[in-house]
Parts: sequence; C-alpha cells; structure tokens
Amino acid sequence: QAAKSARTVVIAGVPDGLLHDDVMADILIIHFQMAKNNGGDVEEVKYPTAEKGVAYVTFEDQEVVESVLKKEEHRLEDRRLSGYYPLKVTRYGENVSSSLLDLAVLPL
Repeated sequence: QAAKSARTVVIAGVPDGLLHDDVMADILIIHFQMAKNNGGDVEEVKYPTAEKGVAYVTFEDQEVVESVLKKEEHRLEDRRLSGYYPLKVTRYGENVSSSLLDLAVLPL
C-alpha cells in the first residue's frame, strides 16, 4: 500500500458555509467514489481543514489518484447544493504551499 500522502489529493473550491461540514464531507466522498468522476474507494476525507474551502481526500488505491487527476473538470453536484461548484484537484504535496498562496491572492 502506497504511503498515505501518495494516495491523497487536495481539493480546492469546496463551497464553504452552505451545509454542515459533515454533510459536505459526505458529498465529497460520494463525488470521488463515482466512476463518472474517475473515482474509487475513498479511505478518508478531511474537511474542514485549516484552509477555507479546502479538503483532503485519501483513496484506498494510488491508481485512483492518477485517474482523478486526469479528469479535466470536477464539478461538485448534489441535490443539497444550489447549482454546481468547480473543484480544483491537485496531488498532495505537489506545490501545496504555492497553490495555497495562489488562492490567497484571489479576491473572494
């Protein structure tokens, strides 16, 4: 089994404050388990995190990370959300600090 960090992706763009955190975590699990999203078995979701709108999803298999990253556009959709939300999915540990800096300079 690959190291946990190798099986984890960073999700930016999670809509903040719309739903209870545990509900949002469930929606993320459902999204990343769906075949249409190139997903697979999710081991763990960390949400909320220290960064607003950011979640960490750890998969059981590293191959799922590769397929999730290959999908061009992830859109978080659920009947409990009004509309859909584009998500930015990046490999964990891959310039995490610089991607957070990029997000920090974006106007909210």
